Amino acid sequence: MDNFQSILRFLVNQKTTIGYSFMALLTIGGERIFSMVSFQCPCNHDQNFAYGVTFLLGPAAVLLIFGIFSSTRFWRLYTGCCLNPMKLCPRGNCFGCLRVFLSIFTGACVAPIMWLCVALLNGTFYECAVSGLDDSLVVDLFCKNKTLKCREELARVPCDRSKLSSEERMELLLMFRAQSQILGWCIIIIGAFVGLLGTCYKNCRSQVSYLQLKFWKSYIDKEKERFDALAIEYATKLAERNLESFFENKAPDPFPFPNHKAWEEISAYYTFSRSEQYYSTLQRYVEKAENRNLPPEKRPVMDVEHETEMN
Repeated sequence: MDNFQSILRFLVNQKTTIGYSFMALLTIGGERIFSMVSFQCPCNHDQNFAYGVTFLLGPAAVLLIFGIFSSTRFWRLYTGCCLNPMKLCPRGNCFGCLRVFLSIFTGACVAPIMWLCVALLNGTFYECAVSGLDDSLVVDLFCKNKTLKCREELARVPCDRSKLSSEERMELLLMFRAQSQILGWCIIIIGAFVGLLGTCYKNCRSQVSYLQLKFWKSYIDKEKERFDALAIEYATKLAERNLESFFENKAPDPFPFPNHKAWEEISAYYTFSRSEQYYSTLQRYVEKAENRNLPPEKRPVMDVEHETEMN
């Protein structure tokens, strides 16, 4: 039992690394499926570039949108900002808001960069895109010291329909693949270097020590875990209470719960201040004495008159 708990604790501590590894495996698998099943280079000057670039950048754009869409921090800032624009810049700190958006965008870029790296290292999409370029500099680079037929048949090289000799075709394919892999490794190296610099800068500017920062991250994880569990539990109790009141045709039992202002405060994006040693908006709310005197809501009703409704 102790061994099982040790393994479970290790997996929990390494969940970020495991998550990124799983994302990398999904990216590699998705790229292989695209390459083998759906990708068919048209092999003509008019369509090669657009087709190859679409397969190279299209999934990356979708992954970027999905990464932003699934970001909890993004929705904390965005939800309700049309009615209250100050939610985007709590305490009037616009620079902090831009920094948060940059952090959200950076986190959402992980999956697209993985896709680009895997796709470029494989080289299939790049071969198709580059072979369709009509730019004289590009054509001169690939067909330097070669016959005029190389220029005419360049777009057909990714397919097995080229009139070039097998040696010339293989030479061009190897050149395409080498360039694609060089670009892939450049993105990997630049991404790793930028990530290292960003992490060093963030830790260097941290207002708390390393151990306190580690405790803070542990607290946030546990708070989210317990919040989700208790939210489900209280939602279940409230649903049971309302259903009993409806089917038994009786007045509902008292069920106090946080008012609208309380939900607004704990949903705001948290900004750390050295003058207040709180680790989340929830802790800041519960430890302030004036918040404990706020009257709870009497009934959980969405106010349609003020356009506050849930679909």
